[in-house]
Amino acid sequence: QVQLVESGGGLVQAGGSLRLSCAASGRIFSNYVMGWFRQAPGKERDVVAAISWSGGYTYYADSVKGRFAISRDNAKNTVYLLMNSLKPEDTAVYYCAADTRTIPFYGRSWSRPDFGSWGQGTQVTVSS
Repeated sequence: QVQLVESGGGLVQAGGSLRLSCAASGRIFSNYVMGWFRQAPGKERDVVAAISWSGGYTYYADSVKGRFAISRDNAKNTVYLLMNSLKPEDTAVYYCAADTRTIPFYGRSWSRPDFGSWGQGTQVTVSS
């Protein structure tokens, strides 16, 4: 298991930006595909973005394409989510997660059970 700690959430006006960070410890960070999920009140926890082991491949949910960017720094054991042009509907608790599987990056379902390690979450609130 890898330990994950998110930071960077907060309150921002619509159209603004935030950058979330997720620091990992405990295992070899570059062995993990990393993902960001979010969960709004009363809704499922859904994937927002994911990034491959070396950062060469990325995946984005349709709702955030062109606005969010995921990146990682394996030397710092950290994954980031830069969120631009934020909308009130982006309001949620954001979680980072790690997937240890070695299956190909593309073709995955990006479902919650695929990720074995989770952070505690960080609240993002976008006001209109």
